[in-house]
Amino acid sequence: QVQLVESGGGLVQSGESLRLSCAASGSTVSFYTMGWYRQAPGKQRELVARITSGGTTSYGDSVKGRFTISRDNAKNMVYLQMNSLKPEDTAIYYCKLETAWRDYWGQGTQVTVSS
Repeated sequence: QVQLVESGGGLVQSGESLRLSCAASGSTVSFYTMGWYRQAPGKQRELVARITSGGTTSYGDSVKGRFTISRDNAKNMVYLQMNSLKPEDTAIYYCKLETAWRDYWGQGTQVTVSS
């Protein structure tokens, strides 16, 4: 049974940083593409960042240059370093594991950025 548990969200001021963590169990993160997505109230869930099994990363346009996705294979963890946070980054952030047969999602962690 694959489980993804996000942590690290919170309330910060504009310009500050946060690091989100995603702990995976029941699967090995290095084998699959892992991603961070976010959903703000009244909006669709959107891609924030992805990292493939080969280590290739990609980012949503609104976070390029500010956010960094990384993976610790030994700890089976995926991280999202978020710098220069803006109020428009406020959302619930979800971790996702992509396999050939289905996707798995965590429960999400709230990030709130005040101006």
